[in-house]
Amino acid sequence: MYKNSRGRPGVVLAAAAVAQFVVALDMSVVNVALPAIRTALGFAPLDLSWVVHVYALTFGGFLLLGGRACDLYGRRRMFVLGLTVFGLCSLAGGLAQDPWHLIAARAGQGLGAAAAAPAALAMLTTTFPEGPRRVRALGVWSAVNAAGGALGVLAGGLLTEYAGWRWIMLINLPIVAVALGLVLTGVPAGTPSARREGLDTWGAVLATGGVGLLVLGVVRTDTLGWGSPVTWTTLTAATVLLAAFVLAEARAAAPLLRLGLLRSRWVAGANVLVFLAAAGQFTAFYFVSLYMQQVLGMGAAATGTAFLPFSLGLVAGTVVATRLTASRTPRASLVPGALLAAAGLAWFALISPDGSFLADVLGPSLVTSVGAGLVLAPVAAAATTGVAPREAGMAGGLMNSSRQLGGCIGLAALATIAAHHTGTTADPAALNDGYALGLAVAAAVFVLAAVVAVGVLPRRRAVTPVPRPTTPEPNRLEGTPS
Repeated sequence: MYKNSRGRPGVVLAAAAVAQFVVALDMSVVNVALPAIRTALGFAPLDLSWVVHVYALTFGGFLLLGGRACDLYGRRRMFVLGLTVFGLCSLAGGLAQDPWHLIAARAGQGLGAAAAAPAALAMLTTTFPEGPRRVRALGVWSAVNAAGGALGVLAGGLLTEYAGWRWIMLINLPIVAVALGLVLTGVPAGTPSARREGLDTWGAVLATGGVGLLVLGVVRTDTLGWGSPVTWTTLTAATVLLAAFVLAEARAAAPLLRLGLLRSRWVAGANVLVFLAAAGQFTAFYFVSLYMQQVLGMGAAATGTAFLPFSLGLVAGTVVATRLTASRTPRASLVPGALLAAAGLAWFALISPDGSFLADVLGPSLVTSVGAGLVLAPVAAAATTGVAPREAGMAGGLMNSSRQLGGCIGLAALATIAAHHTGTTADPAALNDGYALGLAVAAAVFVLAAVVAVGVLPRRRAVTPVPRPTTPEPNRLEGTPS
């Protein structure tokens, strides 16, 4: 394991924010470009979805491993390694000549992101001590993360229409270069501590396999359906592996995920919240994008531009949340934020097949995005409250896994609900009704998030690290921060 000095806080924050921006951007930038990619590379209709799914699979599957590797081998080292892999695979994707080239590149991007994302969060939580400074730093990080996801739709539309689909991959290269330049000049490399622990290999295999199969089973429901034997076999195998992972971690001397972290109401509650918030936010992006293109008949560039107010609302919400959370607990922002996002999605559920951007999209976009921003900024602070610096990567990997799984599972489930309601017709009125139902269910998800915030999160901020076992075991991490 490595001990890092704090480095220059402003540079650390800038590097983490830029890296998180490009990771979030890449999760949404591809969606609008899929038709152009299919035409250019000759994708079969059933294979095209893998351009999106394989990124979710490798990113979600390796996050816990990436987070723990940050604690063991150094946060800056894993950050640089992850971003380098991400950048090289972005270049490979931009130069792809066959479908398998692009799918392989997207898989590599997911692997790189699984190392870089938890490393970025760990660098922030170990650079900024708990309190207002950390809240402000995580507020900036959350705002950039949220804006990256929303601006990905805008960038995807504009680049696809005016520059060509390859630029949705190549645009990552200068952003990665900026992040690497910042971290290499402003973040110290760190030196090995006197005590070095090995990676929990068995836990890594079980976690990666279990989460990977869970993501695989969920994302393939768009073609196989929830009732398919293949779907149920995959999800059953995922459940078995994840159950085995929990049992293995309870006995491991140096676990990949210390289960004691989940006894903290802050950590456990925040991870449930980020799961639910991601499910609601990903669903909003998906259904609203389809509504504008399939019902209102807007083009890719126009659809992307229409998401700009959503991006601005997210940033505004995170700014307000940062000010609220700096002097109060995250609950002060999480509860009203979740309810406001629910109200915005309920408003979205009133969309009409004869509607317009101004009448049906702009208003609910602003309400939903401000509410989501109020949730996304403090949830990162809540998920790391009381976590010792030597487990910052572990906590970061766990939170990013919760977000990724929430987005995948929530979107797949709600898309199924909408598709079942719509049926086989492509009539705009029927599609409109399906999207409206999906958005209404997403509103209920945010209401549930508000209930979790009230019922699970403590009323007062924790001031001591998450407790560890009082009787140390051989090779087990001690409770004092490094």
